[in-house]
Amino acid sequence: MVNGNSSWVSFGFGTVLVIIVILVALWILASCIKIVPQAQAIVLERLGGYQATWDVGLHFKVPFIDRVARRVNLKEQVVDFDPQPVITKDNVTMQIDTVVFFQITDPKLYAYGVENPIMAIENLTATTLRNIIGDMELDQTLTSREVINTQMRATLDVATDPWGIKVNRVELKNILPPSQIIDAMEKQMKAERERREAILRAEGEKKSSILVAEGHKQSAILDAEAEKQAAILRAEAQKEKMIREAEGEAEAILKVNQAKAEGIRVIREAEADQAVLTLKSFETLEKVADGQATKIIIPSELQNVAGLVTAAAEVAKT
Repeated sequence: MVNGNSSWVSFGFGTVLVIIVILVALWILASCIKIVPQAQAIVLERLGGYQATWDVGLHFKVPFIDRVARRVNLKEQVVDFDPQPVITKDNVTMQIDTVVFFQITDPKLYAYGVENPIMAIENLTATTLRNIIGDMELDQTLTSREVINTQMRATLDVATDPWGIKVNRVELKNILPPSQIIDAMEKQMKAERERREAILRAEGEKKSSILVAEGHKQSAILDAEAEKQAAILRAEAQKEKMIREAEGEAEAILKVNQAKAEGIRVIREAEADQAVLTLKSFETLEKVADGQATKIIIPSELQNVAGLVTAAAEVAKT
């Protein structure tokens, strides 16, 4: 029985040992399988020396010989550095903080080029900024951000190239002059705003005056044009009236003449004798006598006729 129990114990211990060995082997095998995700890289060392750079995909390493020295992020990264004191050419101390956009292009150089790449970039940025600002005066510094950004990017890109880093962009986040200069600048800006406001107000008043004068001018032109049109219409109306009156008088004269002509024609057709004609002459003389003239000239023929009429009357009485 003792021997039987010993055999069962030894069998159980051997089984557990085998299971442990299998699990360790599986763990070692799993640790040798590496999957590199997108936008990352792995720097592999073998026996302490650089072996290879793994890109995206599935990779295997030799156990106990190879090791992952560094995982590198290949995405563009942004580093915001603290404000740095810089002195301008005219001895004005300012605080300037910068933002650097960079990207790792060579994982091997990045892993072995410099001990602390971010700190190295920060120190290099501060040094470059001081060199550039030291050649500029305050006013030029405040108005030349784009120039400063371009110069810093070019300098940092060249300096970080041996570290496997490419500097894509550098931005000056804030430029803070001393408080006295800030107060003076605010006063100057206020005075400039007031000056521009006065200029705009004067221009507005000038334009308003011009518009009012133009309005008066247009009004006067319209009034004159209206008066001109009214005068023309009055003259046309008067002309039309005179034409109508003249036409009326001409038509009346024509009708009178036509009536006279018609009367003469009727008399002629009736073969009126001398007595009828004499009677007509008297009727005409009566109309003349009703006029305003103080003297009346009677034709001799009518005087003879009058004498004949008187004689005829006397004979009739007898």
